[in-house]
Amino acid sequence: MKAKDPVCGMEVETESSQYKKVYKGKTYHFCTPLCMVTFEQEPEKYAQSKKPDGK
Repeated sequence: MKAKDPVCGMEVETESSQYKKVYKGKTYHFCTPLCMVTFEQEPEKYAQSKKPDGK
C-alpha cells in the first residue's frame, strides 16, 4: 500500500517505509528523515490538510 508523504507529497510504500510517525492516532509515512523531522517541528501544519493514507 502507498501513502503520500505529508511534507513533500512523494508516494511512499507503507510496508517498507523506514520513516514513520504516529500523530494523534494516525500513522504518517515519510520518504526521508528530513521530511520526518520537518513534520515533527510543525505537525499541525502538515496533518491538517493531508490525510496520512494518501486518499
